[in-house]
Amino acid sequence: MARALVILPLLLVLGGCASYEADPVSVYQWERKVERIQREDAERVRICATLDKESARYERDCAGVKS
Repeated sequence: MARALVILPLLLVLGGCASYEADPVSVYQWERKVERIQREDAERVRICATLDKESARYERDCAGVKS
């Protein structure tokens, strides 16, 4: 029982770690990564433009976004 109390929290911590993403190798992979980042940034700017600037979500998600 005591062993389970030690192992369970350890498994929960390790399970919450971000997965490893290798750097792109080819030019095509780098272009795809840059395009994905640009799309995600454009979507973030679009969403932040629609949010109320006084809301908690705007403060949390839109820090540093120029609108």
